[in-house]
Amino acid sequence: MMQRSQQDLGMKHIQLTEHITIGNDLPFALQAGPCQIESREHALMLAQEISAIAGKLGIAYVFKASFDKANRSSLGGRRGVGLESGLAILAEIRDSIGCPVLTDVHTEDQCRPVAAVVDMLQIPAFLCRQTDFVLAVGAAAVEYDRAVNLKKGQFLAPWDINNIVEKLESTGCNKIALVERGVTFGYGNLVVDPRALYEMAKTGYPVVMDATHAVQMPGALGNASGGKREYVPVIARAAIGVGIAMLFMEVHDDPDNAASDGPNSIRLDQLEALLSSLLALDKVRKQA
Repeated sequence: MMQRSQQDLGMKHIQLTEHITIGNDLPFALQAGPCQIESREHALMLAQEISAIAGKLGIAYVFKASFDKANRSSLGGRRGVGLESGLAILAEIRDSIGCPVLTDVHTEDQCRPVAAVVDMLQIPAFLCRQTDFVLAVGAAAVEYDRAVNLKKGQFLAPWDINNIVEKLESTGCNKIALVERGVTFGYGNLVVDPRALYEMAKTGYPVVMDATHAVQMPGALGNASGGKREYVPVIARAAIGVGIAMLFMEVHDDPDNAASDGPNSIRLDQLEALLSSLLALDKVRKQA
């Protein structure tokens, strides 16, 4: 079989924890959890269940959830538990379950408090071009030796992410994962171009496919976003076929009643079967 090239997958690795290293040429890792932290008990339950599934399959796992969903479709959208309570819950998950944790930040003032607790700080897609904010995330990540999950805005071409990477690198930050989540196509729809994964991998940094936000239909419900979760496996398989470092997935035990992004969330009881199929494909792809 033809051996993969370094340019094909990119070769920069991120040592996320003592036991977890991510890279485009390594077995894919999983970022998964509810869109927002709905309660301490719910977040702990999902972290425990997903961690057990990932452990059973031998997949490195990072718990993800937001303490505040600042970008809501309407004023009445549920926001989350807030910074103080959210960080306490994330710290408890990190300590009690033993998995690294990820959450997004929305303001410059949040960067250092969040970096003191989590393993990965996420730059939201809509904030990825805010220079002062990006620099604050990078500086906090360097100060606490954390990684940055950089979401490419749905209004950007894949090569545009190079400018954002340069901003982060200017702070000394080099633990960067690049997240693809589709591009806006008309009104209320996103599409995924698999070529974007290849283009982003040319930076050498690990690439993440956000397979659930990619099927989101922004504002489709009028006062909330819709989505088509049945397409998540399709997009995930395509991304694994290209060759990526991580998959990002919204996972919920009751998506139809989730506080946010339920329409594009994977059901917890369907996660193991999906990951098993993706794991088999990943092994074929990275042995080719």
